[in-house]
Amino acid sequence: MSLAALQRTGGEAIYSQIARLLREEIASTMAPGDSLASETELAARFGVNRHTLRRAVDELVADGLLERRHGTGTFVLDWLMDYMLGRGTRFTQAFEALGMTAGSRILRKLVIPARGGVATRLGLAEHSPTIWIETLRLADDRPVCVVSHFLPQSVFPELPAGYDGGSLHEHLGERYQRRLQRVESLISAMLPQGDDASLLSMPKNQPVLRVKSVNVCERDGTPLEYALTRFRADRIQLRINP
Repeated sequence: MSLAALQRTGGEAIYSQIARLLREEIASTMAPGDSLASETELAARFGVNRHTLRRAVDELVADGLLERRHGTGTFVLDWLMDYMLGRGTRFTQAFEALGMTAGSRILRKLVIPARGGVATRLGLAEHSPTIWIETLRLADDRPVCVVSHFLPQSVFPELPAGYDGGSLHEHLGERYQRRLQRVESLISAMLPQGDDASLLSMPKNQPVLRVKSVNVCERDGTPLEYALTRFRADRIQLRINP
């Protein structure tokens, strides 16, 4: 990155050009946790005063790309990834569209009695047998979210034995000819509960984004899955698609 990279007679402001060039350099050569050069060094590098340089860095801080830490410097944050919430959103497809490798790990598979909100959202009588599958989802081998899937055992009787990983919705479509679509998502922020912080490799005092979703059969609208997803809030921003 040289002084010649700045266009001082064009329409784009100098600070905006610096912000753009820093953004490109961070994306290609730096990793989360890396320290940015000091404002004095960067100002000399670009041939601008510190006020102009600081304005460029402020733009990247506002975008969530950098974080200033008092007394220690400016550091690269984990990049926020867009996760689109729509009627047909699929985890694997969403992250592959970002050029990332999506993965999952099954944490548990149990049959439990439906109670409370699970029974209500699935339209089941209290204590009806319900499949509970817990999965950890990863993007480029980094934990992104933990998902609790609840499904009626009467509809998917062989699911616990037959599902051994990968896209759960693809499995349901291929094995049971049931295609699911999202009809409701409730989003809130909360501190991680249970072993979520450990599974997501994050501090217990940082929030997760909790999404409660109901997925129904495309053919007749029957509720077939209630999913409770906990996303790392420092890695994911949810994009709502109507």
